[in-house]
Amino acid sequence: MQDTFIPKFWVRSPHVQTILGSLKIRSRNQHQIVHSSKEMIVEGGNGVRLLGYYLPQPSKNGKGLITFLHGWEGSSDSTYVVSAAKYMYDKGYDIFRLNLRDHGNSHHLNEGLFHGALLEETFHAVRAISSLSNNAPYFIIGFSLGGNFALRIALKQSLSKIPNLAHVISISPALDPYKATLSIDESFPIYRYYYLNKWKNSLRKKQVLFPERYNFTDILKLTTCMSLTEAIMPYHPDFRDYTEYFRHYTLRDNVFADLAVPMTIIASEDDPIVPVRDIYELKEHPNLTRVIQKYGGHCGFIDIFPHMCWHEREIERIIRSREEI
Repeated sequence: MQDTFIPKFWVRSPHVQTILGSLKIRSRNQHQIVHSSKEMIVEGGNGVRLLGYYLPQPSKNGKGLITFLHGWEGSSDSTYVVSAAKYMYDKGYDIFRLNLRDHGNSHHLNEGLFHGALLEETFHAVRAISSLSNNAPYFIIGFSLGGNFALRIALKQSLSKIPNLAHVISISPALDPYKATLSIDESFPIYRYYYLNKWKNSLRKKQVLFPERYNFTDILKLTTCMSLTEAIMPYHPDFRDYTEYFRHYTLRDNVFADLAVPMTIIASEDDPIVPVRDIYELKEHPNLTRVIQKYGGHCGFIDIFPHMCWHEREIERIIRSREEI
């Protein structure tokens, strides 16, 4: 049975929860995951290359392999990724932390820009990573935008199988990227500053690396994520405008009707970025489980003394219960 997340009252604020989830202090004792992992370049098809880090169990007999997907403008070294990876590594699982395009130290690997609809290259990479498991159970865990990618990878199982994919877990997934972008702009001001600053730094890196292709001088002056999204659309000619772009990775209603792999969504009712109503409104499906808590913020679920993370325990519970079937 799952337990209920009820943090100490002084850390129940959704904003406190969201900020605690990313604080570097949480990963201060988890250097093994970062420094012992092997850097790998994973092919994403059509010449795309993605950067990842692999850490198998020393015994070469792990219980399974887990791939972690970070959120927008996060990376394989984000606190919430490293912390969860260390927790599951200590439980006996092999770990792969994958960077989406233009995240982490990977801007030089591909000339094209990242955007949220780049599912095919991510799916191709995740499927290639699965071969490292030696046919042991394979799990995908995504956070926020990475949670959206994880859910879409689960959907593709009905068309293009990853043979040993056992379960997909998505924490605080952005089901409707348009709503999430508006929330970032209109909620607690620190969110807009945080994401906008990181996105602009990413674009600056891309411009330095590929000066003949990119000139972001004017759009870097914009002050909201939505205005920057709209202004950058000419660099994404596959989409007529930002509404068509967002529609390509929006997950609503009966979208999981053909779901062919067990999938769990972990979310909180007080998430300041992702409206929990979108998760409640998903149609029921035998392979879809929703674990929704009253508290937790966005990718938070942190109590204190000593920084206990509830969703890490929940991930272990989900995976362990699958093993006991």
